[in-house]
Amino acid sequence: MSTSVGTALITDVSDENPGERAASEALAQLPGEGVDFCQVFCPVDYDFDRIITGIRNVIGPNAKLVGCSANGTFTRDVVEDGVAVGLVASDTLSFYTGLGTGLRENVSRAVREAIGDLPERVDDHPYAAAITLHDGLSGVGEKLALSCQQKLGPEVSIAGGSAADNHRLEATYVFCDDEIVDDGVVVALIGAKQRPVVAVAHGHEPLSEPVEVTRADGPTVYELDGEPAFDVWKDAVRDTVAEEFDVDIDDLDADSRLLQEILCEFEFGINQGDQYKMRWPWIEDDEGSMQFTVDVPEGTVVRVMHGRSEAQIESAGETIRRALSDAGDVRMAGAFVYDCACRGIVLGEEFERAVEEMASELSVPFVGFETYGEICMGPGQFSGYHNTTTVALLLPE
Repeated sequence: MSTSVGTALITDVSDENPGERAASEALAQLPGEGVDFCQVFCPVDYDFDRIITGIRNVIGPNAKLVGCSANGTFTRDVVEDGVAVGLVASDTLSFYTGLGTGLRENVSRAVREAIGDLPERVDDHPYAAAITLHDGLSGVGEKLALSCQQKLGPEVSIAGGSAADNHRLEATYVFCDDEIVDDGVVVALIGAKQRPVVAVAHGHEPLSEPVEVTRADGPTVYELDGEPAFDVWKDAVRDTVAEEFDVDIDDLDADSRLLQEILCEFEFGINQGDQYKMRWPWIEDDEGSMQFTVDVPEGTVVRVMHGRSEAQIESAGETIRRALSDAGDVRMAGAFVYDCACRGIVLGEEFERAVEEMASELSVPFVGFETYGEICMGPGQFSGYHNTTTVALLLPE
């Protein structure tokens, strides 16, 4: 059998149980009735307990299950807001899951709890990868990525994302087997006979000269080069925004939907040598400060970046090309994809083209969701916690 992956996405809210139906459709794509692993992405408006119970009715009590609340969801064939399920049946992969709570209070302790019952080594599996999903409003994505790598070891490739709640920024949830929590992190360890591969790419390029964070408190940046951060950002984007959107950036209120869209297209980048790590800002008031999803320490040097729509679409395909190049001659069975909700805002209906770009490069099934941040940690990879990127984990046959 080796490894088989089945995926499905159900968008009919009137369906008796979208989770059960999605799992049934995904199971029908597998060669038998056995399921070893399930990952589910679910809109925040759904009854999570009911969805997971429905999935369990199909996959049975023994399959490992992880998932989270999501923004948009997608498979290679469907891009919609619905319940997305990916099932794996394999005699070459093994799966183990763990849950950590109290993430905001103590990242290291939550990760230690999540991996506490995972095996240190997986017998007969020389390779390992991990999926991690976490509370998307915790603000600890960078610390979490580093803690996971430290505790799992540098030889374990990691992919995953921040749970989302349809841009409400109220509460996000992760699922581990039959438990559902906020303020938590879930880790799924995958033992493999061939190496799973992870890859990441984004579609932003520098727009401004480098500026330094000169006053900040955690995820709030007050000043860049001694000036109000929002003013510095507006000066950097003003001409390009006027040309592209036909609007004066100074005329937009802090709660303007258009301003939020522009902020997703013109983010900040931290120079990592040959690439930039993206950081998404938003504005809560007109006082000049900018908010981020993670801490941005004083002394950090950033540039304002520009992510044009075509470049965002191209970068989705580039992620898959990088993964396949890394895979070499190893055949892949399927993939999980973690794509940023900011890209969904920038692209709008064009987001389907980004998924089509991935599908044109990858012939096997994949399933994914729009996250509040992405994690990619792998040998030779552009590692860490990201915003406005596409991250892919490919599972070998």
